[in-house]
Amino acid sequence: MRLKIAVPALVIGALLMLLGIGQLTFWSPPETVTASVPAGSEAGPVTVIDAGAKAPDADDVDITVRSEGTFTLAVGRAGDVDAWVGDAAHLRVTAIAEEGLETTFTEGEETVPNPSGSDLWTSEETADGSVTYRWLDPAEGDWSILLAADGENPAPTDISVTWPNEATTGWAVPLIVIGALAIVLGIALFFVTPKRNRPAAEGSRAHQRRMETRKKPKRAGGASFGAAVVVAGLTVSGAGLAHASTSDPSSVPSPDPSSDPSSTASATSEAADEPAPPVLLESQLERILASVATVVAEGDAASDAELLEPRVAEAALALRTANYDVRSQASDVPEPTPVAAEPVLTTMVSSETSWPRTVVALTQSDENPVPHALVLVQADPRSNYQLSAAIQMLPGTTFPASDGAAGVAEVPVDIAGELALAPQDAMDAIADFLSEPDGDNAETFEANSFADAITSFQADVVADPGNDSADITFVHESEQDFTHALSTSDGGAMVFGYLNHTYSSVPRGAGDSIDLDGTVYESLTGETSTDEGIDVRYGEAVMMYVPPAGSDERIRVIGAAQQLLSAELR
Repeated sequence: MRLKIAVPALVIGALLMLLGIGQLTFWSPPETVTASVPAGSEAGPVTVIDAGAKAPDADDVDITVRSEGTFTLAVGRAGDVDAWVGDAAHLRVTAIAEEGLETTFTEGEETVPNPSGSDLWTSEETADGSVTYRWLDPAEGDWSILLAADGENPAPTDISVTWPNEATTGWAVPLIVIGALAIVLGIALFFVTPKRNRPAAEGSRAHQRRMETRKKPKRAGGASFGAAVVVAGLTVSGAGLAHASTSDPSSVPSPDPSSDPSSTASATSEAADEPAPPVLLESQLERILASVATVVAEGDAASDAELLEPRVAEAALALRTANYDVRSQASDVPEPTPVAAEPVLTTMVSSETSWPRTVVALTQSDENPVPHALVLVQADPRSNYQLSAAIQMLPGTTFPASDGAAGVAEVPVDIAGELALAPQDAMDAIADFLSEPDGDNAETFEANSFADAITSFQADVVADPGNDSADITFVHESEQDFTHALSTSDGGAMVFGYLNHTYSSVPRGAGDSIDLDGTVYESLTGETSTDEGIDVRYGEAVMMYVPPAGSDERIRVIGAAQQLLSAELR
């Protein structure tokens, strides 16, 4: 009887262990799952891989791209990538399906600019032939991947997405344990010596009980231990095989939806309260500032305004171009203050998803010990940020503190809204005040060294006895296209703008003249005097704080930069 149980136990135990070991080795599911773009998919100058093509709940996702030539792989916020693509023809990888990656193709522009080097990308790689990229989101939010060759040739479409296979072999260890126990039991039965009972003597009570037991009918339905083990073994092994997963891309795990409406409402409320993220990550801003500083340094070294054009525009370009020109004629004019990329003292980064976008970085270095506000503007998705203004802070002023983790809102320049004045109206007001210090805006601004210097100079020129025979005027006008504004945490706004300042001196009567001898105006005009008059133009970049409506505060001028632009005889 022992052998009838021991032998099946050993056999079944060995089979169970074999099944368990098999699930961990030759029957184990693949470690990764791969989905690919169908062969022969239509190509455009751009290919976009949406976040939907990334396996949910998978941390280690690899994108493999193959192409016959050189191409660029760039990562950006989903909205930024879509804005850059615009109306271009493109293949879009949208999701993972049973047969592979789902795609859609949109007709459009057959060529686009080369996307390499765009400020929108948080990272990019240039590859030749193939590249495998570990898809890691740089920050919270939706992110996409853009692929392009050079904007003219077709973008890569041979794309595969690989992620860890989360299918498990949960019955492998139980099968091995149960099989081992069955083998131990079988071996033990071989060595157990059964207790031998002495035969009962005929006529004894024990003999009578044994005879009565033999006469009773046997019950049906009994099962031996061996059969029970076989059934259990087959049941367990069958369940184990059912857990041996395949590499079907449709086996992507999906999160369980919550059925609690209160938790959904709470999550929605929390999301609504969260501030919008800045349009640039810290690493992006550092890269942009470094590029701007390099371009400006090259332009300054060569005194060549054309070298500035990739990264400098508006007021900054006007002032530096004029400086190069004036210094070429008057050597005593100082060079422009260098632009420092670091250290960054504070920032104001727009959270607007539309364009143009404005970013401000306050920097200071050994070469410019007075902090400068670098105003950067991105005109459209396919343009890079350009330095709109570099404005030195005035003594005794404070730049508003900013939470670098949150973006700030762009303020429409022609609408007051909740401000004491609309940003453009504030620029017009400072222009009016500098032109007529005793006029309607005499009480609009707090006292500041910039306005004091300008108005004092103008008053001294008019009061100079040497100018009694001249009609002198000073006119300051705001350049509306150069005005930008960002909101502050207290409901106010920082306004950055540009003024054209024209200083005119015209002889009053016949025989009167304007003396230019020994002045910078002589160097610029080549004349020591003029009987017709002269127009001297200055450019003035201004930075000021506009308080919220209802505040008792006046507008504060926080920074300014002035440059002589030209001197022209009439």
